Amino acid sequence: MARRHVRVRVALAAALALVALLAGCSVGPSGRPPVAVRGDTMPQPSAAPGTTAPTPDTLPDLEPQNASIPFYDCTADTLAALPTPVPAGRSLRFECGELDVPADPGDPRGAAVSVGLLRAGLADAPETRPPLLVVGDSAGDASARVAALLAEQVSPDLLAQYTLVGMDRRGAGVDRLDCAPSDARAALVDADPAATSTEALTGLLDQARAVVQECNLTVDTGLSSYSTATSATDVDLVRSALGVGRLSAVGVGDGAGALATWAGAAPQSVGRLVLDDPPQPGLDEPGRSEAQAKAAETAFDAFAVSCTALPACPLGAAPRTTVTALLQALRARPLATADGRRLTAGSAVVTLRAELGEPRGWTALAAALAAAGRGDPAPLLGLLDPLAGPRTRFDGALATSCNDSRRRLSPAEISALATRWSSSYPLFGGSAALGLLDCAPWPTGGLASVAPAAGGAPPILVIGAAGDPRDPLDGSRRASEALPSARFLSWQGTGTGAYPRTPCVTAVVDGMLVDGTVPQADTLCPP
Repeated sequence: MARRHVRVRVALAAALALVALLAGCSVGPSGRPPVAVRGDTMPQPSAAPGTTAPTPDTLPDLEPQNASIPFYDCTADTLAALPTPVPAGRSLRFECGELDVPADPGDPRGAAVSVGLLRAGLADAPETRPPLLVVGDSAGDASARVAALLAEQVSPDLLAQYTLVGMDRRGAGVDRLDCAPSDARAALVDADPAATSTEALTGLLDQARAVVQECNLTVDTGLSSYSTATSATDVDLVRSALGVGRLSAVGVGDGAGALATWAGAAPQSVGRLVLDDPPQPGLDEPGRSEAQAKAAETAFDAFAVSCTALPACPLGAAPRTTVTALLQALRARPLATADGRRLTAGSAVVTLRAELGEPRGWTALAAALAAAGRGDPAPLLGLLDPLAGPRTRFDGALATSCNDSRRRLSPAEISALATRWSSSYPLFGGSAALGLLDCAPWPTGGLASVAPAAGGAPPILVIGAAGDPRDPLDGSRRASEALPSARFLSWQGTGTGAYPRTPCVTAVVDGMLVDGTVPQADTLCPP
Protein backbone atom coordinates (compact mmCIF):
# COMPACT_ATOMS: atom_id res chain seq x y z
CA MET A 1 0.00 0.00 0.00
CA ALA A 2 1.30 3.44 -0.91
CA ARG A 3 2.79 5.48 1.90
CA ARG A 4 2.43 9.20 2.21
CA HIS A 5 5.66 10.76 1.00
CA VAL A 6 7.69 12.89 3.40
CA ARG A 7 10.00 15.37 1.69
CA VAL A 8 13.53 15.39 3.11
CA ARG A 9 15.70 18.43 2.51
CA VAL A 10 19.03 17.24 1.23
CA ALA A 11 20.38 20.51 -0.16
CA LEU A 12 21.24 23.35 2.18
CA ALA A 13 19.94 25.96 -0.24
CA ALA A 14 16.58 24.23 -0.47
CA ALA A 15 16.37 23.97 3.29
CA LEU A 16 17.12 27.66 3.75
CA ALA A 17 14.57 28.57 1.11
CA LEU A 18 11.83 26.59 2.85
CA VAL A 19 12.68 28.01 6.26
CA ALA A 20 12.49 31.48 4.74
CA LEU A 21 9.11 30.70 3.25
CA LEU A 22 7.72 29.43 6.55
CA ALA A 23 9.07 32.48 8.31
CA GLY A 24 7.23 34.77 5.93
CA CYS A 25 10.44 35.88 4.13
CA SER A 26 9.71 34.44 0.71
CA VAL A 27 9.21 36.45 -2.45
CA GLY A 28 6.36 38.84 -1.86
CA PRO A 29 5.03 40.41 1.33
CA SER A 30 3.70 38.18 4.08
CA GLY A 31 1.29 38.91 6.88
CA ARG A 32 1.05 35.23 7.83
CA PRO A 33 0.33 34.67 11.53
CA PRO A 34 2.07 32.02 13.57
CA VAL A 35 0.60 28.73 12.35
CA ALA A 36 -1.89 26.97 14.60
CA VAL A 37 -2.96 23.35 14.46
CA ARG A 38 -6.21 21.46 15.10
CA GLY A 39 -8.38 24.55 14.98
CA ASP A 40 -6.49 26.61 17.58
CA THR A 41 -7.06 30.34 17.27
CA MET A 42 -4.27 32.05 15.34
CA PRO A 43 -3.02 35.47 16.53
CA GLN A 44 -3.74 38.56 14.46
CA PRO A 45 -0.98 39.44 11.97
CA SER A 46 0.30 42.91 11.35
CA ALA A 47 -0.56 44.62 8.09
CA ALA A 48 1.30 43.20 5.11
CA PRO A 49 4.05 45.55 3.89
CA GLY A 50 3.09 47.71 0.96
CA THR A 51 -0.65 47.26 1.40
CA THR A 52 -3.31 49.70 2.51
CA ALA A 53 -6.24 48.44 4.53
CA PRO A 54 -9.53 49.07 2.75
CA THR A 55 -12.40 50.78 4.48
CA PRO A 56 -15.42 48.69 5.48
CA ASP A 57 -17.19 49.73 2.26
CA THR A 58 -14.35 49.25 -0.22
CA LEU A 59 -12.46 46.29 -1.62
CA PRO A 60 -8.66 46.07 -1.89
CA ASP A 61 -6.92 46.61 -5.21
CA LEU A 62 -5.66 43.55 -7.05
CA GLU A 63 -1.95 42.78 -6.74
CA PRO A 64 0.31 41.37 -9.45
CA GLN A 65 1.48 37.82 -8.95
CA ASN A 66 5.16 37.19 -8.25
CA ALA A 67 5.21 33.45 -7.63
CA SER A 68 8.19 31.61 -6.22
CA ILE A 69 6.58 28.24 -7.05
CA PRO A 70 8.22 26.38 -9.97
CA PHE A 71 5.18 25.87 -12.21
CA TYR A 72 5.47 23.80 -15.39
CA ASP A 73 3.16 23.56 -18.39
CA CYS A 74 0.55 20.78 -18.13
CA THR A 75 -1.98 22.10 -20.63
CA ALA A 76 -2.24 18.98 -22.78
CA ASP A 77 -2.81 16.60 -19.87
CA THR A 78 -5.33 18.91 -18.21
CA LEU A 79 -7.34 19.45 -21.37
CA ALA A 80 -7.43 15.70 -21.99
CA ALA A 81 -8.89 15.13 -18.51
CA LEU A 82 -11.65 17.74 -18.76
CA PRO A 83 -15.12 16.22 -19.21
CA THR A 84 -16.21 18.84 -21.75
CA PRO A 85 -14.37 20.79 -24.46
CA VAL A 86 -13.19 24.33 -23.76
CA PRO A 87 -15.69 26.84 -25.21
CA ALA A 88 -14.92 28.00 -28.73
CA GLY A 89 -12.77 31.11 -28.81
CA ARG A 90 -11.31 30.51 -25.32
CA SER A 91 -7.65 29.46 -25.39
CA LEU A 92 -6.46 28.28 -21.98
CA ARG A 93 -3.07 27.49 -20.48
CA PHE A 94 -2.65 25.22 -17.47
CA GLU A 95 0.45 25.04 -15.28
CA CYS A 96 1.05 22.54 -12.49
CA GLY A 97 3.17 22.96 -9.39
CA GLU A 98 3.64 21.82 -5.81
CA LEU A 99 4.36 23.61 -2.57
CA ASP A 100 5.92 21.92 0.45
CA VAL A 101 4.04 22.73 3.65
CA PRO A 102 4.59 21.51 7.21
CA ALA A 103 2.82 18.22 7.88
CA ASP A 104 2.21 19.55 11.37
CA PRO A 105 1.58 23.32 11.16
CA GLY A 106 2.66 23.56 14.78
CA ASP A 107 6.12 22.25 13.84
CA PRO A 108 7.23 24.22 10.73
CA ARG A 109 10.74 22.71 10.81
CA GLY A 110 9.50 19.13 10.88
CA ALA A 111 8.37 16.79 8.13
CA ALA A 112 6.67 18.28 5.09
CA VAL A 113 4.00 17.23 2.63
CA SER A 114 3.26 18.56 -0.84
CA VAL A 115 0.16 20.54 -1.76
CA GLY A 116 -0.70 20.38 -5.47
CA LEU A 117 -1.42 23.61 -7.34
CA LEU A 118 -2.83 24.34 -10.78
CA ARG A 119 -2.71 27.72 -12.51
CA ALA A 120 -5.49 28.11 -15.07
CA GLY A 121 -5.84 31.15 -17.28
CA LEU A 122 -5.85 32.54 -20.77
CA ALA A 123 -3.03 31.27 -22.95
CA ASP A 124 -1.68 34.80 -23.50
CA ALA A 125 -2.01 35.92 -19.86
CA PRO A 126 1.17 37.33 -18.30
CA GLU A 127 2.63 35.45 -15.34
CA THR A 128 2.04 38.54 -13.23
CA ARG A 129 -1.75 38.43 -13.66
CA PRO A 130 -3.33 38.61 -10.15
CA PRO A 131 -4.14 35.20 -8.66
CA LEU A 132 -7.60 34.03 -7.64
CA LEU A 133 -7.20 31.06 -5.31
CA VAL A 134 -9.76 28.24 -5.66
CA VAL A 135 -10.32 25.89 -2.69
CA GLY A 136 -12.80 23.05 -3.20
CA ASP A 137 -14.81 20.85 -0.87
CA SER A 138 -12.92 17.89 0.61
CA ALA A 139 -15.68 15.49 -0.49
CA GLY A 140 -15.58 16.71 -4.10
CA ASP A 141 -13.05 16.93 -6.87
CA ALA A 142 -9.52 18.04 -6.06
CA SER A 143 -9.26 21.83 -6.11
CA ALA A 144 -6.88 21.76 -9.08
CA ARG A 145 -9.62 20.08 -11.11
CA VAL A 146 -12.21 22.54 -9.78
CA ALA A 147 -10.03 25.43 -10.96
CA ALA A 148 -9.71 23.84 -14.41
CA LEU A 149 -13.48 23.41 -14.66
CA LEU A 150 -14.07 26.99 -13.53
CA ALA A 151 -11.68 28.24 -16.20
CA GLU A 152 -14.12 26.80 -18.75
CA GLN A 153 -17.18 28.35 -17.11
CA VAL A 154 -16.32 31.80 -15.74
CA SER A 155 -16.84 34.98 -17.70
CA PRO A 156 -14.23 36.34 -20.13
CA ASP A 157 -14.04 39.45 -17.93
CA LEU A 158 -12.92 37.40 -14.93
CA LEU A 159 -10.24 35.58 -16.93
CA ALA A 160 -9.03 38.93 -18.23
CA GLN A 161 -8.43 40.01 -14.62
CA TYR A 162 -7.18 36.86 -12.91
CA THR A 163 -5.29 33.61 -13.22
CA LEU A 164 -7.15 30.92 -11.27
CA VAL A 165 -4.96 28.94 -8.86
CA GLY A 166 -6.43 25.69 -7.58
CA MET A 167 -4.99 24.55 -4.23
CA ASP A 168 -5.55 20.86 -3.57
CA ARG A 169 -6.73 19.93 -0.11
CA ARG A 170 -4.54 17.58 1.88
CA GLY A 171 -5.52 14.03 1.02
CA ALA A 172 -6.27 14.92 -2.61
CA GLY A 173 -4.25 15.42 -5.78
CA VAL A 174 -0.52 14.85 -5.38
CA ASP A 175 -1.07 14.17 -1.67
CA ARG A 176 -3.95 11.75 -2.25
CA LEU A 177 -4.65 9.64 0.83
CA ASP A 178 -4.96 5.92 0.10
CA CYS A 179 -4.69 3.95 3.30
CA ALA A 180 -7.96 2.16 4.11
CA PRO A 181 -8.06 -1.63 3.61
CA SER A 182 -10.23 -2.30 0.57
CA ASP A 183 -12.58 -4.69 2.37
CA ALA A 184 -13.07 -2.32 5.31
CA ARG A 185 -13.68 0.65 3.01
CA ALA A 186 -16.20 -1.38 1.02
CA ALA A 187 -17.98 -2.43 4.22
CA LEU A 188 -18.48 1.20 5.24
CA VAL A 189 -19.72 2.20 1.79
CA ASP A 190 -22.02 -0.83 1.44
CA ALA A 191 -23.47 -0.57 4.95
CA ASP A 192 -27.23 -1.13 4.96
CA PRO A 193 -28.82 2.31 5.53
CA ALA A 194 -31.77 0.62 7.26
CA ALA A 195 -29.57 -1.07 9.88
CA THR A 196 -30.40 0.14 13.38
CA SER A 197 -29.52 -2.72 15.76
CA THR A 198 -26.58 -2.28 18.12
CA GLU A 199 -25.23 -5.66 16.98
CA ALA A 200 -25.10 -4.61 13.32
CA LEU A 201 -23.51 -1.30 14.20
CA THR A 202 -20.87 -2.96 16.37
CA GLY A 203 -19.77 -5.03 13.36
CA LEU A 204 -19.42 -1.86 11.29
CA LEU A 205 -17.44 -0.27 14.11
CA ASP A 206 -14.90 -3.08 13.78
CA GLN A 207 -14.48 -2.19 10.10
CA ALA A 208 -14.05 1.48 10.98
CA ARG A 209 -11.35 0.48 13.49
CA ALA A 210 -9.53 -1.42 10.74
CA VAL A 211 -9.48 1.76 8.64
CA VAL A 212 -8.03 3.86 11.45
CA GLN A 213 -5.44 1.25 12.40
CA GLU A 214 -4.17 0.79 8.86
CA CYS A 215 -4.16 4.52 8.11
CA ASN A 216 -2.20 5.23 11.28
CA LEU A 217 0.41 2.71 10.14
CA THR A 218 0.46 4.06 6.58
CA VAL A 219 0.50 7.82 7.12
CA ASP A 220 3.97 8.72 8.32
CA THR A 221 3.03 12.25 9.31
CA GLY A 222 -0.15 11.54 11.27
CA LEU A 223 -3.84 11.53 10.45
CA SER A 224 -4.53 14.76 12.34
CA SER A 225 -2.95 16.81 9.54
CA TYR A 226 -6.04 16.33 7.35
CA SER A 227 -8.49 19.01 8.44
CA THR A 228 -10.11 22.27 7.54
CA ALA A 229 -7.86 24.03 10.07
CA THR A 230 -4.65 22.84 8.40
CA SER A 231 -6.07 23.85 5.01
CA ALA A 232 -6.50 27.36 6.42
CA THR A 233 -2.79 27.51 7.28
CA ASP A 234 -1.92 26.15 3.83
CA VAL A 235 -3.85 29.02 2.24
CA ASP A 236 -1.58 31.62 3.79
CA LEU A 237 1.56 29.72 2.80
CA VAL A 238 0.27 29.65 -0.78
CA ARG A 239 -0.53 33.37 -0.58
CA SER A 240 3.04 34.11 0.43
CA ALA A 241 4.46 31.83 -2.29
CA LEU A 242 2.31 33.61 -4.90
CA GLY A 243 3.92 36.86 -3.84
CA VAL A 244 0.87 38.88 -2.85
CA GLY A 245 0.06 40.68 0.38
CA ARG A 246 -3.69 40.30 -0.03
CA LEU A 247 -5.04 37.18 -1.69
CA SER A 248 -8.38 36.99 -3.51
CA ALA A 249 -10.09 33.61 -3.35
CA VAL A 250 -13.19 31.54 -3.97
CA GLY A 251 -13.99 28.57 -1.74
CA VAL A 252 -16.72 25.94 -1.99
CA GLY A 253 -18.20 23.85 0.84
CA ASP A 254 -15.68 23.12 3.58
CA GLY A 255 -13.11 24.75 1.29
CA ALA A 256 -15.08 27.94 1.96
CA GLY A 257 -14.91 27.00 5.65
CA ALA A 258 -11.11 26.85 5.41
CA LEU A 259 -11.03 30.29 3.81
CA ALA A 260 -13.37 31.64 6.49
CA THR A 261 -11.03 30.35 9.20
CA TRP A 262 -8.07 31.93 7.39
CA ALA A 263 -9.93 35.23 6.96
CA GLY A 264 -10.89 35.35 10.62
CA ALA A 265 -7.31 34.75 11.73
CA ALA A 266 -5.51 36.83 9.08
CA PRO A 267 -7.95 39.56 7.96
CA GLN A 268 -5.16 41.84 6.73
CA SER A 269 -4.13 39.18 4.20
CA VAL A 270 -7.60 38.97 2.66
CA GLY A 271 -8.32 40.39 -0.79
CA ARG A 272 -11.64 39.88 -2.55
CA LEU A 273 -13.14 36.81 -0.95
CA VAL A 274 -16.14 34.66 -1.95
CA LEU A 275 -17.32 31.88 0.39
CA ASP A 276 -19.69 29.64 -1.56
CA ASP A 277 -21.87 27.36 0.62
CA PRO A 278 -19.64 27.35 3.74
CA PRO A 279 -20.69 25.04 6.60
CA GLN A 280 -22.03 26.33 9.88
CA PRO A 281 -19.02 27.16 12.07
CA GLY A 282 -18.68 25.19 15.27
CA LEU A 283 -21.47 22.72 14.51
CA ASP A 284 -20.44 19.33 15.92
CA GLU A 285 -21.89 15.85 15.66
CA PRO A 286 -24.57 14.65 15.58
CA GLY A 287 -26.05 18.02 14.59
CA ARG A 288 -23.82 18.30 11.54
CA SER A 289 -24.86 14.93 10.10
CA GLU A 290 -28.52 15.54 10.82
CA ALA A 291 -28.39 18.91 9.07
CA GLN A 292 -26.77 17.26 6.05
CA ALA A 293 -29.39 14.49 5.95
CA LYS A 294 -32.15 17.10 5.96
CA ALA A 295 -30.37 19.09 3.25
CA ALA A 296 -29.97 15.97 1.08
CA GLU A 297 -33.71 15.29 1.31
CA THR A 298 -34.41 18.83 0.11
CA ALA A 299 -31.95 18.41 -2.75
CA PHE A 300 -33.58 15.12 -3.76
CA ASP A 301 -36.96 16.82 -3.94
CA ALA A 302 -35.47 19.38 -6.34
CA PHE A 303 -33.94 16.54 -8.38
CA ALA A 304 -37.33 14.81 -8.55
CA VAL A 305 -39.07 17.99 -9.71
CA SER A 306 -36.40 18.50 -12.37
CA CYS A 307 -36.81 14.93 -13.60
CA THR A 308 -40.60 14.96 -13.77
CA ALA A 309 -40.44 18.23 -15.71
CA LEU A 310 -38.85 16.29 -18.58
CA PRO A 311 -41.03 14.85 -21.35
CA ALA A 312 -40.17 11.35 -20.09
CA CYS A 313 -38.58 11.10 -16.63
CA PRO A 314 -36.72 7.75 -16.41
CA LEU A 315 -37.92 7.44 -12.81
CA GLY A 316 -41.59 7.85 -13.64
CA ALA A 317 -44.11 10.25 -12.17
CA ALA A 318 -42.95 9.66 -8.57
CA PRO A 319 -39.12 9.48 -8.40
CA ARG A 320 -39.02 9.20 -4.61
CA THR A 321 -41.27 6.15 -4.70
CA THR A 322 -39.19 4.62 -7.48
CA VAL A 323 -35.88 5.18 -5.68
CA THR A 324 -37.28 3.93 -2.37
CA ALA A 325 -38.39 0.71 -4.09
CA LEU A 326 -34.94 0.33 -5.67
CA LEU A 327 -33.23 0.63 -2.28
CA GLN A 328 -35.57 -1.94 -0.76
CA ALA A 329 -34.82 -4.34 -3.60
CA LEU A 330 -31.07 -3.80 -3.21
CA ARG A 331 -31.32 -4.51 0.52
CA ALA A 332 -32.85 -7.87 -0.27
CA ARG A 333 -30.57 -8.65 -3.19
CA PRO A 334 -27.58 -6.54 -4.27
CA LEU A 335 -26.87 -6.37 -7.99
CA ALA A 336 -23.58 -7.79 -9.24
CA THR A 337 -21.67 -7.09 -12.43
CA ALA A 338 -19.72 -9.62 -14.49
CA ASP A 339 -16.45 -8.48 -12.91
CA GLY A 340 -17.76 -9.09 -9.38
CA ARG A 341 -18.58 -5.54 -8.31
CA ARG A 342 -21.76 -5.18 -6.28
CA LEU A 343 -24.34 -2.43 -6.02
CA THR A 344 -25.88 -2.41 -2.53
CA ALA A 345 -28.46 -0.18 -0.96
CA GLY A 346 -25.66 1.54 0.95
CA SER A 347 -23.50 2.25 -2.08
CA ALA A 348 -26.55 3.43 -4.03
CA VAL A 349 -27.36 6.01 -1.31
CA VAL A 350 -23.73 7.15 -1.16
CA THR A 351 -23.74 7.69 -4.91
CA LEU A 352 -27.11 9.42 -4.96
CA ARG A 353 -26.17 11.81 -2.18
CA ALA A 354 -22.89 12.76 -3.84
CA GLU A 355 -24.39 13.24 -7.31
CA LEU A 356 -27.17 15.51 -6.04
CA GLY A 357 -24.54 18.21 -5.58
CA GLU A 358 -24.04 18.62 -9.35
CA PRO A 359 -27.28 19.34 -11.24
CA ARG A 360 -25.46 19.17 -14.57
CA GLY A 361 -25.20 15.42 -13.97
CA TRP A 362 -28.82 14.83 -12.95
CA THR A 363 -29.87 13.46 -16.33
CA ALA A 364 -27.17 10.78 -16.11
CA LEU A 365 -28.05 10.12 -12.46
CA ALA A 366 -31.73 9.54 -13.27
CA ALA A 367 -30.80 7.22 -16.12
CA ALA A 368 -28.39 5.27 -13.87
CA LEU A 369 -31.02 4.83 -11.16
CA ALA A 370 -33.53 3.65 -13.76
CA ALA A 371 -31.00 1.18 -15.17
CA ALA A 372 -30.41 -0.25 -11.69
CA GLY A 373 -34.16 -0.67 -11.35
CA ARG A 374 -34.05 -2.80 -14.50
CA GLY A 375 -31.26 -4.94 -13.07
CA ASP A 376 -28.24 -3.18 -14.61
CA PRO A 377 -25.94 -1.78 -11.87
CA ALA A 378 -23.11 -0.69 -14.17
CA PRO A 379 -24.12 2.97 -14.74
CA LEU A 380 -24.62 3.67 -11.03
CA LEU A 381 -21.39 1.85 -10.14
CA GLY A 382 -19.65 4.00 -12.75
CA LEU A 383 -20.77 7.08 -10.81
CA LEU A 384 -19.62 5.47 -7.56
CA ASP A 385 -16.13 4.54 -8.78
CA PRO A 386 -14.55 8.03 -8.34
CA LEU A 387 -16.04 8.27 -4.85
CA ALA A 388 -15.28 5.10 -2.97
CA GLY A 389 -12.53 2.93 -4.44
CA PRO A 390 -8.75 2.90 -3.94
CA ARG A 391 -6.97 6.09 -4.99
CA THR A 392 -10.24 8.01 -4.88
CA ARG A 393 -11.52 10.81 -2.67
CA PHE A 394 -13.01 8.55 0.06
CA ASP A 395 -10.04 8.28 2.43
CA GLY A 396 -9.11 11.97 2.32
CA ALA A 397 -12.72 13.11 2.74
CA LEU A 398 -13.21 10.72 5.65
CA ALA A 399 -10.06 11.92 7.40
CA THR A 400 -11.04 15.58 7.01
CA SER A 401 -14.59 14.97 8.20
CA CYS A 402 -13.45 13.05 11.28
CA ASN A 403 -10.75 15.57 12.18
CA ASP A 404 -13.23 18.44 11.85
CA SER A 405 -15.49 16.98 14.54
CA ARG A 406 -14.81 16.58 18.23
CA ARG A 407 -17.57 14.32 19.49
CA ARG A 408 -17.49 10.55 19.06
CA LEU A 409 -20.69 8.54 19.53
CA SER A 410 -21.18 4.95 20.73
CA PRO A 411 -23.04 2.27 18.74
CA ALA A 412 -25.98 2.54 21.17
CA GLU A 413 -26.24 6.31 20.61
CA ILE A 414 -25.95 5.89 16.85
CA SER A 415 -28.57 3.13 16.89
CA ALA A 416 -31.08 5.50 18.48
CA LEU A 417 -30.25 8.22 15.95
CA ALA A 418 -30.54 5.77 13.04
CA THR A 419 -34.02 4.79 14.17
CA ARG A 420 -35.16 8.38 14.52
CA TRP A 421 -33.46 9.77 11.41
CA SER A 422 -34.70 6.94 9.20
CA SER A 423 -38.20 8.16 9.96
CA SER A 424 -37.48 11.89 9.67
CA TYR A 425 -35.24 11.65 6.58
CA PRO A 426 -36.35 8.46 4.78
CA LEU A 427 -33.76 8.37 2.00
CA PHE A 428 -30.67 9.70 3.76
CA GLY A 429 -31.22 9.59 7.53
CA GLY A 430 -30.05 6.02 8.08
CA SER A 431 -26.95 6.47 5.95
CA ALA A 432 -26.10 9.72 7.75
CA ALA A 433 -26.36 7.98 11.12
CA LEU A 434 -24.14 5.11 9.98
CA GLY A 435 -21.58 7.68 8.83
CA LEU A 436 -21.09 8.59 12.48
CA LEU A 437 -19.64 5.11 12.99
CA ASP A 438 -16.93 5.81 10.44
CA CYS A 439 -15.41 8.42 12.78
CA ALA A 440 -16.20 6.70 16.09
CA PRO A 441 -12.76 5.04 16.53
CA TRP A 442 -10.77 8.04 15.29
CA PRO A 443 -8.78 10.18 17.71
CA THR A 444 -10.79 13.15 18.90
CA GLY A 445 -10.53 15.94 16.34
CA GLY A 446 -11.06 19.65 16.72
CA LEU A 447 -13.77 21.88 15.33
CA ALA A 448 -12.61 24.27 12.61
CA SER A 449 -14.48 27.29 13.95
CA VAL A 450 -14.43 30.72 12.37
CA ALA A 451 -12.26 33.13 14.35
CA PRO A 452 -13.74 36.62 14.75
CA ALA A 453 -12.75 38.90 11.89
CA ALA A 454 -10.79 41.80 13.36
CA GLY A 455 -10.05 45.22 11.88
CA GLY A 456 -8.74 45.22 8.34
CA ALA A 457 -11.07 42.59 6.88
CA PRO A 458 -12.63 43.87 3.65
CA PRO A 459 -16.22 43.01 2.73
CA ILE A 460 -16.63 39.26 2.20
CA LEU A 461 -19.35 37.68 0.04
CA VAL A 462 -20.97 34.60 1.57
CA ILE A 463 -23.35 32.52 -0.56
CA GLY A 464 -25.87 30.00 0.73
CA ALA A 465 -27.90 27.60 -1.42
CA ALA A 466 -31.42 26.48 -0.60
CA GLY A 467 -30.78 23.03 -2.08
CA ASP A 468 -27.14 22.22 -1.28
CA PRO A 469 -27.11 18.56 -0.16
CA ARG A 470 -24.02 19.07 2.02
CA ASP A 471 -24.29 22.45 3.70
CA PRO A 472 -27.76 23.80 4.47
CA LEU A 473 -28.73 27.39 3.73
CA ASP A 474 -29.12 28.22 7.40
CA GLY A 475 -25.60 26.99 8.16
CA SER A 476 -24.10 29.21 5.47
CA ARG A 477 -26.10 32.13 6.85
CA ARG A 478 -24.62 31.53 10.28
CA ALA A 479 -21.15 31.40 8.75
CA SER A 480 -21.89 34.84 7.31
CA GLU A 481 -23.02 36.12 10.69
CA ALA A 482 -19.70 34.99 12.22
CA LEU A 483 -17.82 37.39 9.90
CA PRO A 484 -18.79 41.00 10.69
CA SER A 485 -17.74 42.27 7.26
CA ALA A 486 -19.74 39.63 5.36
CA ARG A 487 -22.50 40.29 2.83
CA PHE A 488 -24.91 37.37 2.43
CA LEU A 489 -26.41 36.15 -0.84
CA SER A 490 -29.15 33.53 -0.77
CA TRP A 491 -29.48 31.39 -3.91
CA GLN A 492 -32.75 29.52 -4.27
CA GLY A 493 -31.24 26.82 -6.47
CA THR A 494 -29.80 23.36 -5.86
CA GLY A 495 -26.21 22.15 -5.92
CA THR A 496 -22.95 22.43 -4.03
CA GLY A 497 -21.52 25.76 -5.09
CA ALA A 498 -23.71 28.46 -6.64
CA TYR A 499 -21.04 30.21 -8.71
CA PRO A 500 -21.16 30.49 -11.71
CA ARG A 501 -24.41 28.56 -12.20
CA THR A 502 -26.85 31.43 -12.86
CA PRO A 503 -26.68 34.97 -14.30
CA CYS A 504 -27.81 36.47 -10.99
CA VAL A 505 -25.10 34.80 -8.91
CA THR A 506 -22.47 35.41 -11.58
CA ALA A 507 -23.32 39.11 -11.80
CA VAL A 508 -22.89 39.61 -8.05
CA VAL A 509 -19.66 37.59 -7.82
CA ASP A 510 -18.10 39.14 -10.93
CA GLY A 511 -19.15 42.58 -9.79
CA MET A 512 -17.12 42.01 -6.63
CA LEU A 513 -14.13 40.15 -8.06
CA VAL A 514 -13.78 42.02 -11.35
CA ASP A 515 -15.26 45.48 -10.79
CA GLY A 516 -14.54 45.83 -7.09
CA THR A 517 -18.20 46.50 -6.31
CA VAL A 518 -19.16 45.74 -2.73
CA PRO A 519 -22.17 43.36 -2.77
CA GLN A 520 -25.47 44.39 -1.26
CA ALA A 521 -26.35 42.63 1.97
CA ASP A 522 -29.09 39.98 1.91
CA THR A 523 -29.29 39.62 -1.85
CA LEU A 524 -31.73 36.99 -3.13
CA CYS A 525 -31.05 35.14 -6.40
CA PRO A 526 -33.62 32.85 -8.09
CA PRO A 527 -32.82 29.25 -9.07
